[in-house]
Amino acid sequence: MKKLIAATLLFIAGLVASLDACAQLPNVVVKDTKGNPVNVAELSNDGKPFVISFFATWCKPCHRELRAIADLYPDWQDETGMKMYIVSIDDAQNTSKVKPFVDAEGWEYEVLLDANSDFFRAMGLSAVPHVLVVDGSGNIVYNHSGYTDGSETELINIIRKLNAK
Repeated sequence: MKKLIAATLLFIAGLVASLDACAQLPNVVVKDTKGNPVNVAELSNDGKPFVISFFATWCKPCHRELRAIADLYPDWQDETGMKMYIVSIDDAQNTSKVKPFVDAEGWEYEVLLDANSDFFRAMGLSAVPHVLVVDGSGNIVYNHSGYTDGSETELINIIRKLNAK
């Protein structure tokens, strides 16, 4: 009986994971660093994959992840044409710190501000850092929370596989 329950749970988990993999970005408006509205459902990269990384200026693992990717990002762009959006979940009182923080790091990512965490909540997320990979058709094909050193390799491998299709 325990094996049947375990198998059923694994099957359900697989269904949920496959449903998540086909999800689209929600129709939620955030702002860019100039205060312009951006509908996240319209994010794209001219038919090529892109990455969305939720972060906060106070999140040390977020900093480590974004720094590790920044070192590789120009090469990844040259090789795959991928694009990176980073979405700050800093609250409205701290959004003014985001652009100076990103500029000081020298990051060349597209920066979005989710001061009310509308996008973050719409995705059902609960912690940062959190990374999504979106294919050229706008489908979320990878969803990962947390960061461990070296996990950026998984991101580029997913993007390479998407480009090979």
